[in-house]
Amino acid sequence: MLWRKFNGEPIELPIKAAVEKAIQKETEEGNKLKVCIGTDSQVKGKDTEFATVIVFLREGRGGFMFIHNEKTIQKYSIKERMLVEVAKSIEIAYELCVLFTTYDVDMEVHADINTNPHFRSNEALREAMGYILGMGFAFKAKPEAFASSCCADKMVN
Repeated sequence: MLWRKFNGEPIELPIKAAVEKAIQKETEEGNKLKVCIGTDSQVKGKDTEFATVIVFLREGRGGFMFIHNEKTIQKYSIKERMLVEVAKSIEIAYELCVLFTTYDVDMEVHADINTNPHFRSNEALREAMGYILGMGFAFKAKPEAFASSCCADKMVN
């Protein structure tokens, strides 16, 4: 899986090592971190592109993020696509959760799913929430899910 920084610079380390290095650096600089993980997608013709982000928030001092993009030609219903987004976020959260526990970093998984039943993405809300909470992770949906609905949204080309 290829990850990059917001400025486009590739992350050469495996993502777990890169996240640990970032946490250590921020902790040494006296920053209290919170991490939010989210995925968004966009359908363009036959392609569906997904962007997954790991957003590091420095308490009172801004933040930064790591980004991963991937494309597929698989067709999804809106509900399937929302659940694939959640699965991608959970996959990375699960891979990294031991680091967050070790370094006492709060982590949330953000789902780009509307809590308003008038939106089509709402069809996936119950399943997504159950999936995330069932894995033991904190969950946010729109409008609080900025990692997926704002950060990842901007990274889907």
